[in-house]
Amino acid sequence: MFTTRPELAGTFGMVASTHWLATAAGMAVLECGGNAFDAAVATGFALQVVEPHLNGPGGEVPILFAAGDRSGGGTGGPVLLSGQGIAPAGATIEAFEHLGLELVPGTGLLAATVPGAVCAWLTLLRDHGTQPLDAVLRYAIEYAETGHPLLPRVAATVASVSEHFRTSWPTSAATWLTSDGALPRTGELFRNSVLASTYRRLLDAARGPSREAQIDAALSAWSQGFVAEAIDRFTRYPVLDDSGRPHSGFLTGQDLAGWTPTYEPPVTLDRKGWTLAKAGPWSQGPALLQALAMLDDVPPAGADRVHASVEAVKLAMADREAWYGDVDDVPLHELLSAPYAAQRRALIGDTASKALRPGSPDGRPPRLPALAASADTRRAPAAPGTGEPTVSRTGTTRGDTCHVDVGDRWGNLVSATPSGGWLQSSPVIPELGFPLGTRAQMFWLERGLPNSLAPGKRPRTTLTPSLALRGGEAVLAFGTPGGDQQEQWQLCFWLAHADDGLDLQAAIDAPAWHTTSFPSSFHPRDMSPGEVVVESRVGEDVVAALRARGHDVTVSGPWTLGRLSAVSRDPGTGILRAAANARGMSGYAAGR
Repeated sequence: MFTTRPELAGTFGMVASTHWLATAAGMAVLECGGNAFDAAVATGFALQVVEPHLNGPGGEVPILFAAGDRSGGGTGGPVLLSGQGIAPAGATIEAFEHLGLELVPGTGLLAATVPGAVCAWLTLLRDHGTQPLDAVLRYAIEYAETGHPLLPRVAATVASVSEHFRTSWPTSAATWLTSDGALPRTGELFRNSVLASTYRRLLDAARGPSREAQIDAALSAWSQGFVAEAIDRFTRYPVLDDSGRPHSGFLTGQDLAGWTPTYEPPVTLDRKGWTLAKAGPWSQGPALLQALAMLDDVPPAGADRVHASVEAVKLAMADREAWYGDVDDVPLHELLSAPYAAQRRALIGDTASKALRPGSPDGRPPRLPALAASADTRRAPAAPGTGEPTVSRTGTTRGDTCHVDVGDRWGNLVSATPSGGWLQSSPVIPELGFPLGTRAQMFWLERGLPNSLAPGKRPRTTLTPSLALRGGEAVLAFGTPGGDQQEQWQLCFWLAHADDGLDLQAAIDAPAWHTTSFPSSFHPRDMSPGEVVVESRVGEDVVAALRARGHDVTVSGPWTLGRLSAVSRDPGTGILRAAANARGMSGYAAGR
């Protein structure tokens, strides 16, 4: 079949990401003798520079990986490195109530969690990489210092919030607008010399008798040194946010000093000879596993498949709202059990459901947030291709996410989904050249929920890389940006690849869909009961059949939903394969 690009194949190494410059950085590290971990770190830092509307140093990243054996003895089990920062010590429900807020704003300083991306990348490099810090940071520094051609979507994002920058966030105006206040233009070289200086200061701090000690010193400079000090100073000054009022932040240098990334086992589901690994219920990762468990006998392509998939997603996301969070008592075993999946599957009828229907695993009654349970929670039809939203006083703007997949000749596989710290979500810290993240907007300010705000707690994030195994061997890394749509677009890919047998590129190129019939994870936490968004390539017959079943169908453009990438390895032959998405007009895979 025709695909937008070829599925790449080789034996040396493969890198796929959401921007070609970042992919090139990762591939260059492989060519210089680095492994997949080194390459992933180089790619991740490069993405902070070239996709600043999608991620930044102030954001976060979950990283799923499997370490290969240089002797050819196979891979180890999947491991999750959580680079999702926690809520500050001062961020309590009572503190927000004192400010008269019922939701955490989607922009500004109040929604900042501890920035986890840089510490996670450095931790991965220290523990599993082989290269010194300067070898992987050089590309991000070069792109920031000497410039990179600005993506159209970056220029458009800056334009959408430029007046807000001029009137309310002058530090962002100084970074993103020209000296005379003009907008940056698509394709022109854009430089962020302050950010380049921040990276160089991390390198200057990286002193020690070993590679590991040098990286530890850079980590200290971030968490306990000049970065933490600059953040501590900046968050004390009020800035305008989505509440319509200026607020200072809760995040302090002490919050940064007290946090480190954590290694933890992923959650897995066995299905049709595959084992799919995801981050735990502090993410939305288990929702994909729940949906797949309900789709054991998925219909073939067409309206029947879209209907069944959408209805399974609705049920899984209802459970997400009722049960998921960074707490110890998530009934995960029951949620992923075969009997529970059968109970939920029985709820999928011939017509679309518009109700939010969480289940009762192990007989426990579910509890939805009051806003999520409200019948008045609505939103306008989703803008085609949008992912994670951030909302400004000048109107809705869109943040989103990046993705990285890397495989090498030693069997190492890495899948990571960096996000947050969007240029449009929070003002630039002038000493550092980047803004903080706003991930705390995903907490509820209602008490007693798994995802209720509490100091030291991770928000129930949407970031969700994937790693798949066959016969105990890690063979596939994949993922996508897209906020609440990440699991849904990955579901489209998985069914096309694992169930239908399409190769990586064909599965990525296949028409995609998603539903917005559950509460958004982002401020203002709205939903559109019954809505399904489909790419027009699904065909008019499918659209008509879905509408006949009661779905409120929004027809998107033919190439608008998802920005997936993937890397696979065949343990028997050593062949590596890779693919990336033509949607978004920036993702690329490279390898040989």
